[in-house]
Amino acid sequence: MNIFKRLLRIGQAEIHSAVDKMEDPIRMTEQGIREMREDLDRALESLAQIKALAIRTKNDKTKKMSTAQDYENKAALLITKVQKGELNMEQAEKLAKEALSLKATLLEEVKELEEQQLKHEAAADEIQKNVEVLKFNITKWENELKTLKSRIRVNRATKEVNKQLAQIDSNSTISMLERMKEKVEEEEALAKAYGEIAGSRTSLDDEINQALGDEDGKVSEDLDEIKRKLGMI
Repeated sequence: MNIFKRLLRIGQAEIHSAVDKMEDPIRMTEQGIREMREDLDRALESLAQIKALAIRTKNDKTKKMSTAQDYENKAALLITKVQKGELNMEQAEKLAKEALSLKATLLEEVKELEEQQLKHEAAADEIQKNVEVLKFNITKWENELKTLKSRIRVNRATKEVNKQLAQIDSNSTISMLERMKEKVEEEEALAKAYGEIAGSRTSLDDEINQALGDEDGKVSEDLDEIKRKLGMI
């Protein structure tokens, strides 16, 4: 299990310069967590196997110790039968020595099994520690990933808002509004100018009519004077 290698790769998801080169830190972190979970599965499997081996070794040791004790008991029983006259001394001692020899062999095996058991248990303890480290770091980085995702969502939302605000100026919306305002003012000024032109034209017509009206009056007076001279009035 390359635990520290995994941790390093996870850490690089946040601090490695590759992040600045548009590599997705979320994807890298998720991949790291998946690899750590795979390591955890393998560690748990190894732990189970080592513990099972330690249990079998312990059971074998216990069984051999029991058998060795049985041989010792049988040797004692053989001597007892000599005392009772049930066996002769030579035969009893021969069998008793064989039983004690088997006992000694079993005790040697028990000693070896004891050493194996200790080794298995030590290995299991070491794997258990690694399992706890993996569990701790998986939980830690899952929480970090949640935080990272939240930060990215906030940053993206903020970026979109800022982008919209920036586009208000960059796409000349304000300038367009100013031009529309100027256009309206131009239209208003033009309408006013047309109004003044129309007003001035009306005044000119009035002046002409007034002038013409005065001429008509003078013509009428002259005509009346002629009529008086002719005795027509």
